[in-house]
Amino acid sequence: MSDSAVVPPGTGSITSREAEPADIAPASKRSRLQGLKASFTTSSGRLAWGRVALAAASGFVLYLAFPGIDLWPLAPVGVAGLAIATNGVSKKFGALLGLVFGAVFFLRLIPWIGIFVGAFPWIALSVVEALYVAAMGALLPLVWRARGGLAGLLLASGGLWVGQEAVRGRWPFGGFPWGRLAFSQSDAPTAALASVGGAPLVSFAVAVSGTLLAWVVVRVWQARAASRQAGLGLLAALAVMAVGALIPLPTEGDSTTRVAAVQGNVPRIGLDFNAQRRAVLDNHVKATLDLAERVRAGEAQQPDVVLWPENASDIDPYINADAAAEISAATDAIGVPILIGAVVQGPGDRVSNTGIVWRPGQGAGTGDDSTYVKRHPAPFAEYIPYRDFFRVFSKKVDLVKRDFVSGDELRENPVGVMRMGVNDQIRVGDVICFEVAYDGLVRESVRAGATMLAVQTNNATFGYTDESVQQLAQSRLRAIESGRTVVNISTVGVSGIILPDGTVAERSGHYTQEVLEATVPLRTEQTIATWVGEWPEWTLTALALALLIGAPITRRVRARRDRQTS
Repeated sequence: MSDSAVVPPGTGSITSREAEPADIAPASKRSRLQGLKASFTTSSGRLAWGRVALAAASGFVLYLAFPGIDLWPLAPVGVAGLAIATNGVSKKFGALLGLVFGAVFFLRLIPWIGIFVGAFPWIALSVVEALYVAAMGALLPLVWRARGGLAGLLLASGGLWVGQEAVRGRWPFGGFPWGRLAFSQSDAPTAALASVGGAPLVSFAVAVSGTLLAWVVVRVWQARAASRQAGLGLLAALAVMAVGALIPLPTEGDSTTRVAAVQGNVPRIGLDFNAQRRAVLDNHVKATLDLAERVRAGEAQQPDVVLWPENASDIDPYINADAAAEISAATDAIGVPILIGAVVQGPGDRVSNTGIVWRPGQGAGTGDDSTYVKRHPAPFAEYIPYRDFFRVFSKKVDLVKRDFVSGDELRENPVGVMRMGVNDQIRVGDVICFEVAYDGLVRESVRAGATMLAVQTNNATFGYTDESVQQLAQSRLRAIESGRTVVNISTVGVSGIILPDGTVAERSGHYTQEVLEATVPLRTEQTIATWVGEWPEWTLTALALALLIGAPITRRVRARRDRQTS
C-alpha cells in the first residue's frame, strides 16, 4: 500500500504530521501545556479531539461484544474504530489513543473487580491493562505503512493484537488475560478457529476482520476506492468472521459418562460469603444427598462423576473431622467419587486452593491422581505481592490475611489430571477459577491425558455481575480449543456443562442451588490447537513485528537508492 493511501479520513490538505496535537502547538515560548491546550482549539486540534472520541467510543463498542451484552459482531467494529483513529498519527498520539480505548474498554468490562472492595482496585487494574493497549496503539500507525500492501496491513494489525494479548496475559505476576478478543466470540462462527490455532487465532481473525473494515472506511472516505473494491473489502471482512463455520467440531467421543455438577449456593454474597463456611459445605452436602435420594427413587440417573466447585469446603477436611464426615456421608450416599474444592491449611502459615478426589468408603485421596493445588493463585486476591508497598495505596490488601501457595511451588500434580469414575477410568483435568483464562494451564492438562475438564470456580465475591458469564464463555472456548467436555461448576453460578463443540448442554441460574446433570462424551484425540501449542501465537506476533520493522528499513533503502541514481 502506498503512503498516499493511508492519509487519515477527513484531513483534507492537513497532513498526518499536522493532525497530531503535540506537533501543532503554537510556535511561541509558552509552556508545553499551554501550547497543547491551544492546539486543540485549531481545526487540526478539533480533528485530534475527534480521534480521541473515536477511540473512546470504539473501546465501549468492543465492551458490548463481550458476555453480559453479548453483541459479538461488534468486536471487529471496535477494532476498526481504533485502527481508523490511529491512521496517520505519530507513535505518541497513537499511544494516547490506545490508552483511551483500553481505559474505556476495561473500566466497562471488569467493574466487578471492585464491587466489594472499592473503586481503587478496579480503576488501577483497568489502567494497568490499558497501558498494554497504549503500547499497541503506539505501533498501530505503523501497520498502515507495513510492507506487502493490504495483506501486510492485515497481518501486521492482527499479529499486533495477538502479541499485545500474549504479553498482557503473562506479565506481571503471571498476567491477566481477561478481555482478549477471543473471549467475546464463544457464540460466533469464529470460535471454531480455536480448535486449529487456539484463542490466539480467534483473536487474530477478529483483528483482521476489524482492520479490513477500517481499510474500507479509509479508502471510501478518501474517494480512492470504487464501490466494487469497497464492497469486496466488506465481504472479505465478513468472510473472515464466518470462515470458522467450515471447521467441523466433534460431537462424539470414545465413550460417554454421566456427570453431575453440584452448585450448592452460599448464605450471602460478597467477601464474607465464607463467614458461614459450614453453611456453604452443608449446602453442597445437602444437594448431593438430595441427588442420591432421587437416584434411589428412580427420578435421576446414577452419575459416574460428581463435581463440586471451588470453596465448596473452606473448612480443611484433612484436619476437621466433622467436615470430613460430612463429605464422606455425601460420597457414600451417591456411591461415586466427588471432586471437591477445599481450602487446605499449609504449608507453614499459608493455605492452598485444592481440588481433592473423595472416594466412597475411602475418603480423601492422596497422590498425583487425587489432588491438585491451584498453580496460578490470583495476585491481590489470593496472595499479595510486595504487601508492604501496596499497603501504601490501599489498606484493602490486608483483607487477604494469608497468602495462597502455588501448586508449582509444591510440585504436586503439576498438570491437575485426576482419576475418577467407576474403576478410576475417567481422567479429569482440574482447572481452578481464573486458570481457565490461561492457554497453557488448560493445554497441559489435555496433553497429559485429560478426557474431560472441570473448571471449579467461586463467583460469590462478584455479586450479580457479568463476571460469571464472562468466565462461562471462556470455558466454552476451551471446550472447542481442546475438543473436551468442560464442566464449569460454581458455588453460586452461572454454571454449565459444555460439550466439545462449545454447546452448553445444561446451565444454572445465578445464586440458586442446583444440580446439573448430563451424559457427555469423553475424548482422547487431541485437536490441532492442542498439538501446535503456542506456535500460532508467537508466529503471528513475530510476523507482525517483522513487517513493522521492515517497512522503515525498506523506505530508507529506497531513499538511498533514489539519491544515488538522481
